[in-house]
Amino acid sequence: MFLTISTTGSPERPAADLGFLLHKHPGRAQSFSTAHGTAHVFYPEASDERCTAALLLEIDPVALVRRSKGGKGRGGAPDAALAQYVNDRPYAASSLLAVALSTVFKSALRGVCQARPERASAPLPLRVEIPVLPARGGAELVRALFAPLGWTGIDVRPIALDERFPGWGDSRYVRLVLDGELRLADALNHLYVLLPVLDDAKHYWVAPDEVDKLLRAGDGWLAAHPEQKLITSRYLSRRWGLTRQAMEQLELVRLAESDDLAVEDVDNAVDETADTEERPVPLAVRRREAILAVLRESGARSVLDLGCGQGQLVQELLKDPSYTTVTGLDVSVRALTIAARRLKLDRMGERQAARVRLLQGSLTYTDKRLTGQDAAVLSEVIEHLDAERLPALEYAVFGSARPGTVIVTTPNVEYNVRWETLPAGHVRHSDHRFEWNRAEFREWAERVAARHGYRVGFRPVGPDDPEVGPPTQLAVFTRGTDSADGADGTAANDKDRTVTTQATQEGAAA
Repeated sequence: MFLTISTTGSPERPAADLGFLLHKHPGRAQSFSTAHGTAHVFYPEASDERCTAALLLEIDPVALVRRSKGGKGRGGAPDAALAQYVNDRPYAASSLLAVALSTVFKSALRGVCQARPERASAPLPLRVEIPVLPARGGAELVRALFAPLGWTGIDVRPIALDERFPGWGDSRYVRLVLDGELRLADALNHLYVLLPVLDDAKHYWVAPDEVDKLLRAGDGWLAAHPEQKLITSRYLSRRWGLTRQAMEQLELVRLAESDDLAVEDVDNAVDETADTEERPVPLAVRRREAILAVLRESGARSVLDLGCGQGQLVQELLKDPSYTTVTGLDVSVRALTIAARRLKLDRMGERQAARVRLLQGSLTYTDKRLTGQDAAVLSEVIEHLDAERLPALEYAVFGSARPGTVIVTTPNVEYNVRWETLPAGHVRHSDHRFEWNRAEFREWAERVAARHGYRVGFRPVGPDDPEVGPPTQLAVFTRGTDSADGADGTAANDKDRTVTTQATQEGAAA
C-alpha cells in the first residue's frame, strides 16, 4: 500500500516544514511495526519549494490471516484454504492503511505541532496521491465523498482489470489524486475515515469504541456532509445499533454548529434576527457574557455548570486561569460525550485536565459531589422541569450544595410577542414546561432566597424593551451569613421536615 502527501512553499514558508507537521524528519527513512506488517516513511523530495512525504505499508499476508477471524474455519479450527493467504489487501489502500496513518502520524492527525504551530493551524497547498484504491461505488462516489470537504481538484481514474484485454472492462479499483488548500490534520482525518468507507470493509472487528473514533476524526466536517449516512454506515460495518448511535450524536453536533440554531438556543428556537444589515449578537452569546460578568464580580474560583449540555460555558470558563475548578453536570450522557469532545479532554495536558470535571447526574437529587463550590450556574434549565419537581431542584442546589453564588437564567415570556415567527401562545421550545413573566420569576426567586438564606438581585439579558422587558431574565443569588443560613434556610427546612414526620406518625397511629 502506498500514499504520498506533497506541498509547495517558498524560502519564507518552506515546504520542508511538512516534516515538522508530520513529526518525521525528511533527512532519514523510518520504519514502524504494525500488527500486520511494517510502515515505512520517507521523503522522495524535500526542499523549500516542494516537499513530498511517502507512506509505504508492507503487509504480511500470513500475519493478516492469523490475527483475524478469517484464519479460523468452522468450530475455530485453522482454515488451510490457500485463498486465505492470497488476497488484495497487500496491494490496495484500505482500513489497514488508515490504521497505519493513525499510528505513524498520530500527532499530525490531532493537529499538534509545537515546533510550527502556526503552520499546523493554517491551510496548506496539498496534493495526495493513492495509486490503488478500492472504490465500491465507482469514481462518482469518490467525488461525492471528497468534493464537499474542500478538495478543489479530484482526479479519479478507473484501473482496468487487464490492460491487455480492454473488453474485460474496469476493476473496482481507482487511482486517486486530490488537490486543495486544507489543514494537514483535516486532510489526514478525511483519509482516515474515507479509505475504509470506499473499500466498504474493515480488517478488524468493529466494536462500540469505533463510534468515538469516527466522531473524533469526523469532528468539524462529518455532521454536515451530504453523504453522512453512507459514511457512518460503511465505517461502522453496517452495524445498525452503532450507526444509529453515531447518527444521533452527529445530529446534536449539527444543531450545535448550525448558523440558524446554535445549540445554546435550542431552548429559544425562534428567529432572533433584527432589521439591520449587521448580524446581531446571538442571545446565547449575550447570555453567556452576562453569566461570565457575574462570576467575575463574585470572585468565584470553583464553578458548577448545572445542566451544562454540550459544554459551551465550561469551555469559556476554562479559558480563564482564575477558575481553578470547573464542573459540568448534565443528565444526558450523549451531551456529556459531545462536551468531552468539544473540550478535547483526550488531548488536554495534565494540569488543564485537573481543572475540569464532567459528571452525569440529575438536578432533582442531592449530590455530595456538588458541595463546597464558590458558584453555580443554572442557565436555561428550570423551564425544562415540571413545576412539581422544582422544589426538589431548589433543595438540591440551594439547600444541599449551597454554593456561595447561584446564577439562574430563564426566558421572559412577555418578550415572545417580539418574535413574529413564534405563534401566539406558544413557548419557545417544545420541551419547555413553562415560561414565566418577570413578576412570576421574581416571586419564585425571592421565595427561594428567603427560604434558604440567600439575597437575590435581577438583571436583564439582551435588549431591555420598555414594554415587555428583556428576552432573558437573570437572577443572582448570594448566600447570606452563617447565622442567616441557620435562621432562614437550614433550620426552616428542618422544621418543615419535622412537621411532616409528626403528621405522618399521627396519621399512622390513627
